[in-house]
Amino acid sequence: MERMDGQASEKDTAALRAERIAAEYLGERVRDSYPIVGKGMVNQVYVVEAASRKLVVRMNDADAYASYRKEQWCIEQAAAAGVPGPEVLAVGVADEKAYMLQSFLAGEDGVDAAVPKSAIWRQLGEYAARIHAIPVKGYGENLEDPATGEFRSPPHPGSDGSWAGYVQYNIDSLTERDPLLALGVLTPATSAAARGLFERLKRTAFRFGLAHGDLSLKNAMVDPSGRVAMLDWGNAEVTVVPHGDVMQLLQLRLQGGEPDMESYDAFLEGYGVREEALPDLLPLLLLRACDKLRWALDRRPELTASYAAFAKQAADLALAGDRGYFAG
Repeated sequence: MERMDGQASEKDTAALRAERIAAEYLGERVRDSYPIVGKGMVNQVYVVEAASRKLVVRMNDADAYASYRKEQWCIEQAAAAGVPGPEVLAVGVADEKAYMLQSFLAGEDGVDAAVPKSAIWRQLGEYAARIHAIPVKGYGENLEDPATGEFRSPPHPGSDGSWAGYVQYNIDSLTERDPLLALGVLTPATSAAARGLFERLKRTAFRFGLAHGDLSLKNAMVDPSGRVAMLDWGNAEVTVVPHGDVMQLLQLRLQGGEPDMESYDAFLEGYGVREEALPDLLPLLLLRACDKLRWALDRRPELTASYAAFAKQAADLALAGDRGYFAG
């Protein structure tokens, strides 16, 4: 973990809040705190040092409380399945801010670790296979019932939040007035072809499981012994597996990031699956890309250009049946 250089002598409000949360949990005074920087854009993250131990305090707006509870559930379930990670010590709300208190993990994240990147990705593949086998119910990103592991997706106009509703919404959106046509993502011909792919997906019996949703080197902590631990379950969801996590890696690669070809292959080897066994990978990638673009058009118009660029890339691959996206 990385400490911010030139830390101000006077603590800011977030640092003081993190110290109060940790001190109340530990029942002792804290010695120091420092922010973790460059490891994410959503949460405020601080390491708090006391005489007895170090803790990590993650904080966000109060409405993040449900997400933190989901993360706690996922971390505990993953640990029971043999996937290392931090221990969640407490989740709550203080000063109208949600917080999660975690144990401190020594080591370097996967970006900075000296071990081969492919070795980290192979381990993440092994972990993903264990995670996908955790008993869950439903579909979506919201943990509704921790006792049964039931997840749900929020309904919206055109979809009841189910998997079938999600697919049907994207089929019904392929009209002559579809904004994806005006954006150049689809043409009338490719829209018709996409409809055929989505109709096939609707008839396919997929396996659903818990997916981490943000597999990356920055979310992998490598300790001095070389053990890899998994961090940040904020994007966890119940979805089609193993496709869900594999699609996320494919998107990272297509957008010019990790994993490279060697690491991608290592992930699949660690998982124990060959890409040829996932014939619906590209149609599912197109389905997700179109759905995310429609979300951006409705909720985050400033993201439209980047989402449209990736949706066009996904359309070109899926409708051409091109599986050579890692060549070169």
